[in-house]
Amino acid sequence: MSVGGDVFYYREVPDEPVCGGVETLVHVDDDIAVVDKPHGLAVMPAGRYVRDTLLARMVRRLGVEDIVPLHRIDRDTAGLVMFSLRAATRDAYAALFRDRAIRKRYEAIAPALPGVAFPLVRESRIERGVPFHTMREVDGVANSHSRIDVVERSEGLWRYALEPVTGRKHQLRVHMAGLGAAIANDPLYGGVVTAEGASLALLAKRLAFDDPVGGRRRDFESSLSLSLSL
Repeated sequence: MSVGGDVFYYREVPDEPVCGGVETLVHVDDDIAVVDKPHGLAVMPAGRYVRDTLLARMVRRLGVEDIVPLHRIDRDTAGLVMFSLRAATRDAYAALFRDRAIRKRYEAIAPALPGVAFPLVRESRIERGVPFHTMREVDGVANSHSRIDVVERSEGLWRYALEPVTGRKHQLRVHMAGLGAAIANDPLYGGVVTAEGASLALLAKRLAFDDPVGGRRRDFESSLSLSLSL
């Protein structure tokens, strides 16, 4: 190894699960890559998931070692993830998320809420729950903010459009459960199970922003979709 080279260390994880889903490159340029992540693939190494992550796959696929995810979505959530490919412009893109200057739109399948008026804004205080890997809404000053609307209705299940203004862990899952419509196949928050082994019905569908480097309007949409007939 040459002097000044990078050293990557991965701890050993016995019987690490491997995700069978395949990621899709939506966009790549000198500064960023936007990727469609499948359900079940972690973005970054964590817990039982170390070698088979979206980050590791993108390092191999693009041949860029200085690659950093600009945000994260849950392992169980599918859809768009944006990566920085250059240190020189990284902070400019990271500021989009830090300053809430990027529009993130998710879709979810969840039980119908015919007695609720949409669109609505859900604001609440979210803190760590029990068990430790869950979150919960508690009394206190709100630290989470989501916009929620309905885009398609069917008998029993509806398709919801979810826009998180803030980015608390499990925010959309907690807010939907708090409304009485936990996202389908969400084991942590009581979502209705549509089929054995079915994926969480949550998709990061769209990222839209004004590019801080080129100035042009960017609008990326996932090619994945959720079906009401889960």
